[in-house]
Amino acid sequence: MSSVAPPDSPRAPADAGRRVWVFGGLLVAAALLAWSNSFSGPFVLDDMPAITENPTIRGFASAFSPPGDGQTVSGRPLVNLTFALNWAIGGASVRGYHVFNLTIHVLAALALFGVVRRTLQALPSRMSSVAAPDSQLLAAPKRREGGSTLNAATTPLAFAIAALWVLHPLQTESVTYLSQRAESLAGLCLLLTLYAAIRGAEATCHLLADKPRSVAAAAWHALAFVACLAGMAAKEIMYAAPLLVLLHDRTFSAGTFRAALGRRPWFYGGLASTWALLGWLVWHTGNRGMTAGFGLGISPWNYLLTQCGALVHYLRLTGWPAPLVLDHGFSVVTGPAGVWPQAGLLIALAGITLVGLARAKPWSFLGAWFFLLLAPSSSVLPVATQTIAEHRMYLALAAVIAGGVLALWSLLGRRSFGVLALIAVALGALTAHRNRDYRSAIGLWQDTIAKRPENARAFGELANALFLAGRLDESLAAYERALGLLSNFPKTHHNYAGALAAAGRRDEAAAQYQIALAQSPALPDAYYGLGNVRREQGRIAEAIACYEAALRFRPDFAPAHNNLANLLAATGRVDEAGAHFAAALRALPNFADAEYNWGNTLARANRPAEAVPHFEAAVRLAPGLVGAHENLGVTLLMLDRTAEGIRELETAQRLAPDRESVRTNLAIARQRLAP
Repeated sequence: MSSVAPPDSPRAPADAGRRVWVFGGLLVAAALLAWSNSFSGPFVLDDMPAITENPTIRGFASAFSPPGDGQTVSGRPLVNLTFALNWAIGGASVRGYHVFNLTIHVLAALALFGVVRRTLQALPSRMSSVAAPDSQLLAAPKRREGGSTLNAATTPLAFAIAALWVLHPLQTESVTYLSQRAESLAGLCLLLTLYAAIRGAEATCHLLADKPRSVAAAAWHALAFVACLAGMAAKEIMYAAPLLVLLHDRTFSAGTFRAALGRRPWFYGGLASTWALLGWLVWHTGNRGMTAGFGLGISPWNYLLTQCGALVHYLRLTGWPAPLVLDHGFSVVTGPAGVWPQAGLLIALAGITLVGLARAKPWSFLGAWFFLLLAPSSSVLPVATQTIAEHRMYLALAAVIAGGVLALWSLLGRRSFGVLALIAVALGALTAHRNRDYRSAIGLWQDTIAKRPENARAFGELANALFLAGRLDESLAAYERALGLLSNFPKTHHNYAGALAAAGRRDEAAAQYQIALAQSPALPDAYYGLGNVRREQGRIAEAIACYEAALRFRPDFAPAHNNLANLLAATGRVDEAGAHFAAALRALPNFADAEYNWGNTLARANRPAEAVPHFEAAVRLAPGLVGAHENLGVTLLMLDRTAEGIRELETAQRLAPDRESVRTNLAIARQRLAP
């Protein structure tokens, strides 16, 4: 039996529905305006392995099995599936990914608007039910406004909180940095779970014999379960969803945990069951490719000390969002001396939150929201590759903003909305300004280095961007600077080796690949790169061994299969080569080069009939591949399919009018048809 009667739904004015739609529209318009300059930002950092180099998003079937080697999508099949949807629509065009990310962010803001609005509507009834002194905090403006109540301000207050949240520049890392879709997607799922649970609780309170309400309650509870299950497949922070739903129910509706659980035991059992999916995904990914977990070189104690400074830094950025930094590097605090003031502040806030939770104070829900959402990445479990990351504040930011808005309203009443409007405009302008930093990878990493000049990874990523821009000398200098700051970084050694190889400095490139492998023996990309260098040096046996090593660590490494197959074919091992071409195409069905090379291998082995289907597949997958059209034409001529061969050679000639071999083969073919 509940100790507190369920509150009645507050009576809304007749135009409440219209006002909600107006405020919702304003929320969407504000977000679109603030992010209007963000749609052309390139792929950076984790975007490449998660999107452009991720073979599992090339089809929807494979999307449910994302790579498990520590990428952003590892153990997060829902995120991987959304990237597969983007790939199916627009391939590697960045605009579609940005539109999708912003859509998620806007939907999350609308869900937050709904959650806050209905929570504030329930608050006066909750306060009167328990006669809590906290009611004075939100009742204070009553005297200043000549009788206005919290109920009259719920919609504009909810809008203000959602608007500041959606416009805050601290959110750019979760929205404009594409691979951090994991953060925003999990945030959307959590907010939808909570909103649907609130609506389900409201409908449950009024069920009695009302069949329409019974159907509505079932529908809302089903939506909450589906959203919760989906969120577990998006990111690990979703673990908090069942806890926050129960805490919200206890605090704003049922009055006690026993009452909340007793009223909907089946519902909470369903939400808790979604932890099974999260547990399986976490177990399946292990330490996320040596990027997160214990035993990775950072002790839990040192990581916890680092997070004391990080959390206070996040709180400061909430009120003063500068400087914003994409990558804070690998910094770790090794002793409490440097962070004891931050640790003391956090201990005090956590203690106040626990006391408030024990006494069922409404404000304590904000503290619980903040600490529960940040616990997975900002406590004792080390995230070795990112000890500090601003995107972790994506959903936790809502609690800080809500507390600030409500405190301001309690002081100024209706006059606070003018102040909040000015803050919203300022935040939107700062977001638009921050999005300008994302317009180019080179500019973004230069900005990061200006703010964190000792960040080795930032120099390495700047070097990558310069290399892709064709600025090879600058790229090599940036790699050298990165390794000067942090020599034990196999990824940078690997990338530096690739740039050296492009500069024709093969011996130095091989040495860098070998250093990368000495530091990380299970690095298939380094084996692959070293194999390419050895092949160019004519050291075929060593190249074959390198490709085979790459495939031991990554059996679905399509380019390694392709290159190995070419070398095997060159040494007369045609059947073994065919097996590796087939493996390459199983891993990457649209791999035109593998089809082309397989066709060449069979044609050289005097098996033209077998070669033709592979050449045909190559020209279908890559219509501009001149060699495939030419070799298909020649092979068809060998099979006495002269007219078809001429058509393919004519296509090759249109694509490459100055190619002498095409001209010669076409002349021979036409002579064959001459009377």
